[in-house]
Amino acid sequence: MTINLKNKDKIVKKFGKDAKDTGAAEVQVALLTEKIKQLTEHLKENHKDSASKRGLLMMVGKRKRLLAYLKNKHLGEYRELIKKLGIRG
Repeated sequence: MTINLKNKDKIVKKFGKDAKDTGAAEVQVALLTEKIKQLTEHLKENHKDSASKRGLLMMVGKRKRLLAYLKNKHLGEYRELIKKLGIRG
């Protein structure tokens, strides 16, 4: 359930300021969103996998906290990010 290196580099370049900007909140949210999508697909087939379900809930919580930070500090970037990722309705 990990993101391969090519996928990760592509996400970092798309959402970061440069190719090495992995610490930005926007990049972290984008990477978490990709992991959440992968885990959701895994759990559709393996519904009894409780450990993965717990990991999914922890990732969703972390993404929620990062989005709340972005919303409070950089509202414009927050709105652009949720539009690009297609999350939050």
